[in-house]
Amino acid sequence: MAREKNGTKPTEAELTLLNILWEIGPATVRQIHETLSKRQNTGYTTVLKILQIMHEKSLVNRDESNRAHVYSAAESQMITQSSLVKDLIRKAFGGSTSSLVQRAIDDNTTRQEINDIRSMLDEIEKRAN
Repeated sequence: MAREKNGTKPTEAELTLLNILWEIGPATVRQIHETLSKRQNTGYTTVLKILQIMHEKSLVNRDESNRAHVYSAAESQMITQSSLVKDLIRKAFGGSTSSLVQRAIDDNTTRQEINDIRSMLDEIEKRAN
């Protein structure tokens, strides 16, 4: 789950590193830092420290069998995202999924996105019947 035993959730910086791990798979600090450096300027030691904290929070696993430790996400992207969305719905929308959807869909929603949403809803409805 995206929450650790004491109820903490990943911070924005931690989510950035988790997204990299979900994208490239298990990786060393150097590999994660190199990928992150293409997107933003962050020091190697900062990445290392964040990963160490994430390991303490059980957000990542760490393979210490080699000299360079290899980190991997403790949970899948889907599980983490689901946990975060459920928490957001509960906290910001009073538990109402439809309120979240109404807020998310606005004038900037493209025709293709609307069609995709319609297809998802049709699929959910089919499974429910």
